Amino acid sequence: MKKLIFTLSVFVLSIGAFAQAPQKMSYQAVVRNSSDALVINQSVGMQISILQGTTSGTEVYKERHFPNTNTNGLVSVEIGTGVVVSGDFSTIDWANGPFFIKTETDINGGSNYTITGTSQFLSVPYALHAKTADSVTGTITETDPIFSASVASGITGTDTTNWNNKQDQLVAGSNITIVGNTISATGGGSSNDFYLGQDTLGGIVFYIYMGSDGNQHGLIVSKNESEGGWQSNGTATNATRCWDGVYNTGLMTGSPLATYVNLLTDGGFTDWYLPSIDELSILWRNRFHVNNALNAGGFKLLSKAAPYWSSTEFSAISAFYCGFSNGLPANYSKANACSVRAIRAF
Repeated sequence: MKKLIFTLSVFVLSIGAFAQAPQKMSYQAVVRNSSDALVINQSVGMQISILQGTTSGTEVYKERHFPNTNTNGLVSVEIGTGVVVSGDFSTIDWANGPFFIKTETDINGGSNYTITGTSQFLSVPYALHAKTADSVTGTITETDPIFSASVASGITGTDTTNWNNKQDQLVAGSNITIVGNTISATGGGSSNDFYLGQDTLGGIVFYIYMGSDGNQHGLIVSKNESEGGWQSNGTATNATRCWDGVYNTGLMTGSPLATYVNLLTDGGFTDWYLPSIDELSILWRNRFHVNNALNAGGFKLLSKAAPYWSSTEFSAISAFYCGFSNGLPANYSKANACSVRAIRAF
């Protein structure tokens, strides 16, 4: 059984920024015969092939050499300088690998090859691969799917110019202010830092939920309250939604309560409305947080005005209220005076 022990190394060194990379690679092998003895000081025949893709892939180049082994059985050749059998070594696209080297050896110096070996190039010879960037003309088209799917693929020349200039490029959005190097939040809507009892956005937060946009939303009650009748008896408004105070308030034409909340500008906001009976019930359940924030300005419990009006109509002569002494909803004559607190959504 004949043996071939080989090593492959790159012959190319740095030869200047504009020099062409030599179209050859240094190849060495130790040759042994069937008795495992070194084949020394003897001419051998070698055929070297470059395969693309797999160990049995497309043969892109083949050449032959007839070197002499030395006293250690070592043979050295330069791939790319042999007798060409097929292909062109200088046109191999090293970027389109992987590539494999196949060696065939005849220890008698001919072409009756009895020793064969195939191994992969574990790294493409640097200078031979780099020669593909000797020059670039026209438009460069990126075909790497990994790069195309990355954020980097969207970076433009304008982006890099802005980064280089990076002077006051920020623009304030909704509820955001930028003064010099300081960025501050001036309101809600995109914040997730709200809490029950928080004094913000013109009133006290009494209800919070997480919206489908991933941000906190909820309800805020005014820190001020008034007192009065809902509307004249016998006037139907169709403000019958138990869950939608905005809708109801919009239908309360001529109501002194609707006039009161529509004129509110607490915190600079003008979207205050009279709560529906459901919203009023939520306010009662969470009254601890509001009372704790308002302290002496909290809800009435035991006075004749302790009932708080909702915007939900019961009939032409009555509407719903919530008694804050027990939290029970009931209907009451529209002409009666009760307390009222406006609310707004965020």
